[in-house]
Amino acid sequence: MSEEIKTNAAPAAAPAAAARPERPARPFAKKRFESRRKVCKVCAEKIDNVDYKNFQFVKSFTMESGKILSRRITGTCAKHQRQITKAIKRDRNLAILPYSLPKK
Repeated sequence: MSEEIKTNAAPAAAPAAAARPERPARPFAKKRFESRRKVCKVCAEKIDNVDYKNFQFVKSFTMESGKILSRRITGTCAKHQRQITKAIKRDRNLAILPYSLPKK
């Protein structure tokens, strides 16, 4: 009798599984944006101290309007961001870099 119950239960489960086809897990789901980790430009070039005399390099850390770009945007480490900020402020004081551009 126990054999009959087992054989009867098995075919009943098969049609239920066959009625619902297996779907792939979200085929059209949007992929999450994975940003690449930003690397400190100064560390990558192995520059010990940021020099204010290298104004082309220092200028790359400012906006066109003259503002200093943040670490979040540039990806520099805290140590070098402080050095960059000092160099930019020194260049502004020496009139190598403008404080701001005139409005049009």
